[in-house]
Amino acid sequence: MKNRGVSTYMLREKCGIDSKTVRRLRANENVETKTLDKLCSALDCQLQDIVEYIKD
Repeated sequence: MKNRGVSTYMLREKCGIDSKTVRRLRANENVETKTLDKLCSALDCQLQDIVEYIKD
């Protein structure tokens, strides 16, 4: 987000991601795939740029 100049305000107000979801993202908690889609659109990136799979 910092590299792209995107603030949490922009995520909430312009991308439709609510503050609860922003909190979950910061805490590395589960989010819905539609949220990941919105993030990729807002940041103009691919899914692999914002997520990492870690095996349990």
